[in-house]
Amino acid sequence: MMKLKSLLFSTARYSPDLAILVLRLGAGFFLARWGWDKFISFDEKAVDWPDPLHVGHGVSLALTVFSELVCSVLVIIGLLTRPALAVLIVTMLIIIFVIHAGQPLSEREHAFSFLIPFIALLLLGPGRFSLDALIRK
Repeated sequence: MMKLKSLLFSTARYSPDLAILVLRLGAGFFLARWGWDKFISFDEKAVDWPDPLHVGHGVSLALTVFSELVCSVLVIIGLLTRPALAVLIVTMLIIIFVIHAGQPLSEREHAFSFLIPFIALLLLGPGRFSLDALIRK
């Protein structure tokens, strides 16, 4: 009982890193879910997927899947976290300002809800509970 009590009260020094972990796991998981949906229905979506970079519908969808699925998994495990976040931030900005340009905020709200924690994580770094931190040691 005493060990549990000391563990609970000693977490204060880990609180920022736990908060970063929660942000990484939460935002990463929910966006990876969207990326997975696009991945498993790639063939049917590739025909008319938006092509904001003018590289072709299939390539644009592949880049979206890479961002939403692969980069989200990297954020979840905390590996190459900042480069993955940079890709995710660019993706959210493209969604907000190109794909949904001129649309009401309600149409862009979903992308903003990912953009905000991704920017916070980029500023904070991956935290102590990440593969990046493990590799640095």
